[in-house]
Amino acid sequence: MAKRSARVAAQPRVHDGKITALFPADWDPIEARGRDGREQSYVRKVRPQSDNQRALMAAIERHSLTLAVGPAGTGKTYLAVTAAVEALEAGSVGRIILTRPAVEAGESLGYLPGDMHEKLAPYLRPLYDALNERIGGKRVRQLVAEGTIEIAPIAYMRGRTLNNAFVVIDEAQNCTYGQIKMLLTRLGWHSTMVLTGDPDQSDLLDGLSGLADIARRLEAVDEIAVVRLDERDIVRHPLVGEMLGVL
Repeated sequence: MAKRSARVAAQPRVHDGKITALFPADWDPIEARGRDGREQSYVRKVRPQSDNQRALMAAIERHSLTLAVGPAGTGKTYLAVTAAVEALEAGSVGRIILTRPAVEAGESLGYLPGDMHEKLAPYLRPLYDALNERIGGKRVRQLVAEGTIEIAPIAYMRGRTLNNAFVVIDEAQNCTYGQIKMLLTRLGWHSTMVLTGDPDQSDLLDGLSGLADIARRLEAVDEIAVVRLDERDIVRHPLVGEMLGVL
């Protein structure tokens, strides 16, 4: 009975053919709850699982700007968030800023109901998930409320200078060349920036994504690290790597 209720609550609510709510009333992207409603345990120590992942973590530690380029499931976002959390806890930075484009994955969701936080929650959920697994939902909520962690869409980055911060730009394949250039030039003093993405999975029209071109150009800059991951670094189900090899 409880499982059936949970399934019903998780479905979008529709009235007169229009979506009135996409999530249950008590849904919160910061929450990390298991089936019994309790907060899930979080990972205190993360260890890279491949040579390229180790190279990525080393590059983040040594460089102010790192680009992590590779297919889905290679741990790009998770390792970047892990490095951000470790830097914050070590006192190397004063805040964490996580951003990603609010681009629909090949389908139109229309005008979502709710305020700005509710409208953007589905797009930013992967970043909340990574944070929840690293430091737990309660601490994430506290740090977000204090402003120590900021999670925002890319449109909110224009005109800012991000000092004393660890900045993670996720899903950069859904950014144009101009957007990525704008984001990279937000880098301020005493800050670290990591940009992640998979050029082969852009949701933009052909030719609009700027990630591949930006990564190619920045590889020539000595003080910038471009780490390329591949199917051998995938840490999801083994079928993911096999599918990406033929799709």
